[in-house]
Amino acid sequence: MKHFKVAIIGGGPGGYVTALRLKQYKIDTVVFEKERLGGVCLNWGCIPTKTLVKTAELFTEIKEAKEFGINTENTNIDFAQIYKRKDEVVEKLVSGIEFMFKKLEIPLIQERVSKISKQDGMFTITSATESVTADYVILATGSKPTELPFMKFDHKKIISSRDILKLEKLPKTLAIVGGGVIGCEFASIFQQLGTEVTIIEFLPRLLTLEDEEISKRVAMAFKRNKMKLILGKGVESYEETEDGVKLNIAGGKSVEAEQVLVSVGRSPGCDIDFGDLELTRNRGSIQVDEYMRTGVENLFAIGDLNGKQQLAHTASKQGLMVASLIKSEVEDNPQDIEPIIYENVPRCTFTNPEVASVGLTEEQAKAKYGEILVGKFPYSASGKAMGMGSTFGFAKTIAETKTGKIVGMHIVGLQAAELIAQGAILIGKDADIHDVEKIVFAHPTLSEIVMESIEDTISLSVHKI
Repeated sequence: MKHFKVAIIGGGPGGYVTALRLKQYKIDTVVFEKERLGGVCLNWGCIPTKTLVKTAELFTEIKEAKEFGINTENTNIDFAQIYKRKDEVVEKLVSGIEFMFKKLEIPLIQERVSKISKQDGMFTITSATESVTADYVILATGSKPTELPFMKFDHKKIISSRDILKLEKLPKTLAIVGGGVIGCEFASIFQQLGTEVTIIEFLPRLLTLEDEEISKRVAMAFKRNKMKLILGKGVESYEETEDGVKLNIAGGKSVEAEQVLVSVGRSPGCDIDFGDLELTRNRGSIQVDEYMRTGVENLFAIGDLNGKQQLAHTASKQGLMVASLIKSEVEDNPQDIEPIIYENVPRCTFTNPEVASVGLTEEQAKAKYGEILVGKFPYSASGKAMGMGSTFGFAKTIAETKTGKIVGMHIVGLQAAELIAQGAILIGKDADIHDVEKIVFAHPTLSEIVMESIEDTISLSVHKI
């Protein structure tokens, strides 16, 4: 039986990144992955959806090109080619990671782990045909789409976020149950490609984890794009029709569509037999401390599995932290490793318009600090945004009144997901609004929107009327 210093269960953005870092540390590591490296993120999540986002954006730009002096007629889409390109992008990235594993000689066992046990301080990891031992185990098994109890996935008419990436034709109508990040992203993609989209969200607003003002602006944009929104009401039942599905909504409403995307969250995915190992769970999540340690010594859980924050970059960051911890223990060189501050992790939603945020919402900041400063700056006052033909949205900065410390930034509009990195750096470095006075922002750029939103916290935004 082969022995490794570390065994990683799951090869997604948490698992494979951790394996690469451990290799850099020259720590012997094996990875178990039942499908392909990259996990949900690269194969069925972040990467394929962002490839579709670009296609949708490009199609919208082409249709609006006339106002730029570019005449385009009879523009249409080739749905098969759109999905083919998506698959090609995914294949290049996944193949690239697989090549790295082979080149670096990181052992990869492509089987599902069925059991993990521990005896005399050593773990035994068992799959269908393999058994290995390890001193440390890192669980990185990710998550899976959550089903509604009364409306199970049939993978044809009632579909998941994974199923929708396998479509063979563009649906004329699509109902999306759930107005969170995944639901809103797919709604935006398919609406731009020409599908009639309806979102049904049980809660009173879309993107409920975002700042309320940002959420309302997204809803405004969706409605402007002729998307139908049913908020504050849930689906009570459904029935199949000859042409698709009829959803019966609370209050007597109904929605008919060719297909229904159920996007009501993701559940931790871990069906491993842990035997006598005592793990604390909460709604399927394996509970961990601030350093991703479970209740079992040398057993860690990272990514979606631990329920801390379901973001690919969070999984990677957690894995890198665990790799540093293991390195310090292996080398008997204790280090002061800072835990992750989750509110300082940037969050991005690739809708039209994009949404990005970091830190506290306005409501959270008021609850924590009492008196706060709020600055805003609209895209409509940006020369760069005007030239790019996209002036919908704004940036919002939140600071503590007493110290001027920046505690939150929220952006809705063009390239928000890129711009939010500036907010993440400022908040991560505990910068205050006066520190920004030392920074020169290039002109003309969209980043000036961030700068002026910060200046507006003390009413010194030069270009805001």
